[in-house]
Amino acid sequence: MDALEHFPFFGPRTFGVSPEVYYWALLPVMIFVARIFDVSMDTVRIIYVNRGRKYLAPTIGFFQVLIWVSVISAIMSNLTHPHLVLAYAGGYAAGNWIGMLIEEKLSVGLVAVRVITSDDATKLINRLHSERVGVTSMAARGVSGQVRLLFSVIPRKSLESVQAIIRQHHPEAFISVQDVRSVSEGTFPRRRDREADNPMRNHH
Repeated sequence: MDALEHFPFFGPRTFGVSPEVYYWALLPVMIFVARIFDVSMDTVRIIYVNRGRKYLAPTIGFFQVLIWVSVISAIMSNLTHPHLVLAYAGGYAAGNWIGMLIEEKLSVGLVAVRVITSDDATKLINRLHSERVGVTSMAARGVSGQVRLLFSVIPRKSLESVQAIIRQHHPEAFISVQDVRSVSEGTFPRRRDREADNPMRNHH
């Protein structure tokens, strides 16, 4: 049971159990849970790297590596024990799933929304303005003729509701979404606006 010597900070004595119980029950659970934290934190770290959070991302990465080293040390010294390898793989899979849920819940940063429609977009623009969403509108030409191009930068957490409004007015409109790292010279909600139910006014 070499793994007892390779998982830092915790051992049978910590939990007051026999080495057998620790090795066959507690250690796989700890590896599984630690791997979930490791992968989930990596997902969050990547999110903050893409958002330009240069202090928060390295901090998360530091603790992520601490967890990873603790887990991998137990695995690499016990590659012949399938139950530990399965716990590692299962934790990785679960961590990816949980990481995606965390990404959906965080909804940090801004996104640029582009809408292309061949129909009159006046009602859509007015509706977005009524929801405090800034919109830039311009005429353009597509493959099939004249189109209307709408552009807006909004908080990521408002994306779903904005897309719903667009689909309500123009079900067949082309919509593209892109991450925005920074903006300048824009009009954004005051702090009290962000606490409202639909804090979506942005720029222009």
